[in-house]
Amino acid sequence: MPVQIFKNGFKPLSPRKLAQWASVPPAIAGDVMNRQNVMAGRISPLSTGMTIVGQARTVSVLAGDNAALHEVIGRLNPKEVLVIDAANYSDRAVWGGILNTRAKLRGINGVVLDGAARDAAEMRAMGLPVFLSALSPAGPHKGWGGSIDDRISCGGVVVMPGDIILGDDDGVTVVPLNRADAILEASLARMAYEADILEKLASGADVSGLFPSPELEIMS
Repeated sequence: MPVQIFKNGFKPLSPRKLAQWASVPPAIAGDVMNRQNVMAGRISPLSTGMTIVGQARTVSVLAGDNAALHEVIGRLNPKEVLVIDAANYSDRAVWGGILNTRAKLRGINGVVLDGAARDAAEMRAMGLPVFLSALSPAGPHKGWGGSIDDRISCGGVVVMPGDIILGDDDGVTVVPLNRADAILEASLARMAYEADILEKLASGADVSGLFPSPELEIMS
């Protein structure tokens, strides 16, 4: 089956805007989006301390097939994030040391994979941030098809080319590009609010009134 390639027309973020997003934790962005657009907990960093920020390039592959991934590598631009829907298939790796090396040479900011990879120690040594749902030594098939730069689902969240991907030790959040400015403004405000709470706590202030209290029933 052929790999379908869709036209990719999103506008790249400016370096200044990307730097602003780099200061926003995925948890904060998720909070201001009503706790939504946060990937499932199975999507976690290959190593602690890995962080990702950048705009998505999307790929969908059939279970255990990575032909589309070999094709997309040469189409990636620096600072982008490759987001892969591999159907959360954990028994056969579609990503590994060779693809990771090629991706790093393209200068991308990271990889998010809802599926399995292998060559974990090798990839950790490379330093390219990789978030994934599984590891498996079993190698991939090739030639079943797939798609590039289409709307996908990764970690239970819709991802479009150009969406902003944020990742850290907590996991991954997706910020829709068409809402990015409003979400960035709200995220920065939320960060300032939480910093103020922490400052008050450090000074010994009582901040319990800032949080809603449940209805209480006193039992004898």
